[in-house]
Parts: sequence; C-alpha cells; structure tokens
Amino acid sequence: MMHLLKFGKYSCKVFNLKTLFLPLFFCAETFFADAQHLTATRISAIDNQPVNASYISNRTPLQKQHFIKLPVGSIKAGGWLKKALELQRDGLTGNLGEISIWLSKTDNAWLNREGKGKYGWEELPYWLKGYADIGYMLNDPKMIKEAKFWIDAVLNNQRENGDFGPDVRRKGNRDLWTNMPMLWCLQSYYEFTKDARVIPFMTKYFRYELAVPDNEFLEDYWENSRGGDNLLSVYWLYNRTGEPFLLDLAAKIDKNTANWRQNNNLPNWHNVNIAECFREPATFYLQSHDQKDLNATYNDFKLVRAIYGQVPGGMFGSDENARKGYDDPRQAVETCGMVEQMTSDEMLLRDTGDPMWAENCENVAFNTFSAAFMPDYRSLRYLTAPNMVISDSKNHHPGIANEGPFLMMNPFSSRCCQHNHAAGWVYFAENSWMATPDNGLVATLYTEGKVNAKVRKNRNISITETTHYPFADQISFTINAEKTTRFPLYLRVPAWCKNPSVKVNNKLISLKSTEGNYIKLKKRWKNGDRITLQLPMELQVQKWTNNKNSISVNYGPLTYSLKIDENYTRKNSIATAIGDSGWQPTADPEKWPSYEIHPASAWNYGLLIDEQHPEKSIEIIRRNWPQDRRPGHGRTRSIAVSSRN
Repeated sequence: MMHLLKFGKYSCKVFNLKTLFLPLFFCAETFFADAQHLTATRISAIDNQPVNASYISNRTPLQKQHFIKLPVGSIKAGGWLKKALELQRDGLTGNLGEISIWLSKTDNAWLNREGKGKYGWEELPYWLKGYADIGYMLNDPKMIKEAKFWIDAVLNNQRENGDFGPDVRRKGNRDLWTNMPMLWCLQSYYEFTKDARVIPFMTKYFRYELAVPDNEFLEDYWENSRGGDNLLSVYWLYNRTGEPFLLDLAAKIDKNTANWRQNNNLPNWHNVNIAECFREPATFYLQSHDQKDLNATYNDFKLVRAIYGQVPGGMFGSDENARKGYDDPRQAVETCGMVEQMTSDEMLLRDTGDPMWAENCENVAFNTFSAAFMPDYRSLRYLTAPNMVISDSKNHHPGIANEGPFLMMNPFSSRCCQHNHAAGWVYFAENSWMATPDNGLVATLYTEGKVNAKVRKNRNISITETTHYPFADQISFTINAEKTTRFPLYLRVPAWCKNPSVKVNNKLISLKSTEGNYIKLKKRWKNGDRITLQLPMELQVQKWTNNKNSISVNYGPLTYSLKIDENYTRKNSIATAIGDSGWQPTADPEKWPSYEIHPASAWNYGLLIDEQHPEKSIEIIRRNWPQDRRPGHGRTRSIAVSSRN
C-alpha cells in the first residue's frame, strides 16, 4: 500500500523525514591543499563564540546565535525560486489589493490614527510582510511604493501612548496580536531602507506594552498563543539599542504567553499556532539560558509529528485543529501553517545551528507548500493533504474539521492563507545564506541566486550560486571580490547525502563521508574562485509504520508520487468562497476564477517495490531543464521516476 501525494499539476517531491528528530553530529579529519592554502574540514557545528564584526547579532546577556540573518536586500533569488516570486508578483500576491476587502483603502483601521475602521485585523500585515519583501528582493518599484504607503501610514499614526494599529478589543482588553506581524514588516523595511523613524517608533510601542497590566496583557486566544512573535521583535530592537527595559518586557511576554513547555500536551492544537508558536520557549532560551526552554521546542516538534505527522512533507494532519483519530495522510494542513512552519525552521536554524531545521524547512517548502497553489500562483486553497486526489468545492466535514469548500482553489477565499501565503518563498530565499560569528558565510538552503555580504575586516564580497537543486545534485559557487580575502565558507550537507564531494577551482578536496554535517572551507578567496559541491542522490524507501506500513519513495531530497491526469473545472470565485471571505465590490470573479481539480486517470494503485534495493524496481528519468524555469510543472517536469514493474 502506498499513500499518494498530489500537487495539482506538480509532481509530489518531498524530503525524507527520517532525519528530522535526531540531528547527527560528527567531527572528522581536516584536509589540507597547500597549493590553494585551503583547509577543508567536516565539522559537527559552527562555533558561536566569536562576535561577527559586520552584522548585528545578539547582545549580552542573550545567548550567542550560531548564524546571523543577513539584512533584507542582501540576497537575490535566481532560477526556479525567482520565477516563483515573479509569479507571485504577477499573480495573487501582487494583485491582492484589488480583491481583498481587508486591503481596501476606504474605512481601513490601519490608515486611521485612532485605529478605527471597518477593516483592520491580521490580514494587512500578513500580506504586507511577504508582499514588501518580494518587492525588495525583485527591486520592483511598484511593489516598494505600495508597501511604503502602508508602512508610512503605520509610522505616521502612532498614538500618544505608543500604541498603533487597529484598536481591537477583546473583553475590554487591547488585542495586540495584529501588531505582531506588522512589527515584522517594520523590521524588514528598516533593514532595507534604514528609515530612522522605525527605531523610536518601536521603542515607544514597547514602552506602551511594558505598561499594560499583566492581567490585561496577551489574554485573548490568538495573542496569547502567539506571544513568541512579539518576543522576537523585542530582541530585534534590543540588539540595536541595548535598552535594558526591553529585557523586562521580554520576560513579561514569556510569562503571559501560552505554555508551550508541557511535556505531553500543547496549550492548543490549532495547526497554525503549533507551527508558529512551538518555537517560543527556544526564543526565550536566548535570555533564560535554561536548557529546558530549548528542549521544550524540540519536544513540541517531536510530539506533534509522533501523533499527527507520520507522513511525508514535513507537516502534520491538522485541518484547522489536530483531532484524535484523524491522523492519516488524508488529513490536511493550512497554507498558513506551512508558511509559519518554514519561518520557525529558519529562525531555529539561526539560533541553534542544527541542520535538522534546514531539512524540515526544505521539506515543507519543496513539497507541501508548493502544492497549495495553482501553477500560475493566481489561486490557492486553504487545506492541502499528502493524500489528496480531489480538490473541489464540496463540504467534506467531518472528514475535515470545518464545514465548507475548504479544498477549493480560490483567490477570493481562505482569508488568512490568502494573505499570509505571500511570505513563504521570499522568507525562504532570505534565509538561504547567513553570516557566521567568525566573520564567514554559510549556505543554509540551497537555491540559485546571489548573496552580497560582508566578511572578514568588513570587506564586501558576493557569491553567485548556480544550481538546479533540489532537482539536481550539483551546486556551484563563484566568488566575486575586489580584494583577496581570507574567510570561512560553510556548506551544509543534507542528512540524506552519504558521499558529498567538493571541488575548489576544479581540484577535488578529499572529504570523509558522514551525514548531517557542515563542510568548512577556509582560504584566501580571490575573485573568480569557484567551489563545486556534489550531493549524490540515491533511491530510498521510507516506511511509515504508524500508517499501516505505508511507504514513500525518495530520490535524494525528493519523494515521488503517482502522476495523475487532471480535469480542471472553472467556477465562480464568489459562489465557491468560504463563509468568512471578503472581497471588494469591484473585484472581478471572471478575471480571478476558482477551480476544482478532479482526477482524470486511475489513482488507487499500490506499489510493488524491493524496499532494500529500490533501484531494482524504479528507474530515474531526467529531462532537459525547462526554459520557463518551472521544473516541477506538468509538461516541463525535469525529473521523474518510473516503476520497472
């Protein structure tokens, strides 16, 4: 029996999850290539004790980070990832302002100094944090201008007491949840522009938060669950100003946030809350230095996946909330949950250096997240499941938790996901490179593109990354530097790769084979130096014993599903929208239709396979790289597997 993954027009491609729970750390020999003055070392973890001279990192008394996020604008995506961002720009993300009622510039609470207005909650900042960053990454003037319109409104409308944004009240108390994602928008904007208004604005707001009595602070469900997002912004500001009161506020936020430190339970089982909030204890660990806080985040991750995550794709079954007895691959997860899980993985990778988080981030990104959209990114659905052979407008309750058309590809629907999906790919790109404490760089999430960064002695360098990963196993890096500079360059080795190899300027560097590690290359890098990383892929079978011994077939980082022919049925977006959806009066459902997707070929197959030697049962089929840079799309699919039976 095999559980099938289906991604609309995309082949299902998923990471092998067997590496997620126990990161493997090894330390191996150091090899010297004297002619190149190069040291090449396999290391277990990157030393976080030095202090990076070029980038803002954690101030005392916060724990030192293993990796440091580069400022927004430092990384430019290329290849298939840039194409995805361009499709978002030209699709739903870039045009949501003409559809969503919550992005209306009439009677919008985000544009009102007193926070009054008919429309104003999480939707605007959910959308803006992705929309703005896509604009910054693509250097798109129209998007940058539109983002600034909203950010200027926020900065110009701060109230005397320091509060800002929609004045939402729950049981008489100020609901602060909506401001948390907007703070992230301001942080990205500041990193990109250095606008001097941002720092005093955030300082004044956090003084307001500190003054709110504990019995009125983070009391409502969403803000209480998601206080960790607020905490991250406090640390971001503390690292730039060093204001002592911010540490007091951080402790207050942690104290009043839901308890994500329980051994065998969670404060709630909402899928987005889980993906977004399980990291809160690890975030506060930066201040507490209490190992139990860090362990709690790992425990939450393992707990959820042990019960509801025995499927490929990096996520877990929680179609709104995880429910007892609903734990097989037919159970879905929100697109919002995917974005938040990727974001959490990226943050935890920075704070811990644990490559496990990079593995899971790629897993979710390449496989589950990409399944949630139409190929042109003009529509998405609320829920996506590993075993999903139909995507329609029918009510599938109680198979899924909520009643309504939750499986429909609809640009007018899926209110939270409709806005929050925007950040998924651009955050992934922004975290594909990070700075290291020893004034080097680490390639964390492999994707074609270019990074502009500062290394030793504050010197500017850029590295151009050329690859078709994850659809191919070779990754090349070209150094662009005005002056020869010695600095460490780290390359992550995925846990599934048994025999990585590295060449520097076409000279093979001998490396002992181990899994789940980093390669450290250190030399006097000069302009034009070229590094080639080879990550040989092998067929592997993953058995999901808790799901009736189902299997998934992996080739390197990818898992494959049965190719199912599809019938697309165009529908009216308004008529097939979820009940809490909202659109502007001028939004045109003819321009933005919804779609049902039905199977047009048999899908209820099992797979006969030699589990120990899958290469005897399966052959790899490679095709030319598509000119449209869409390697996972229908006819241009660049790699596939075929059963020999």
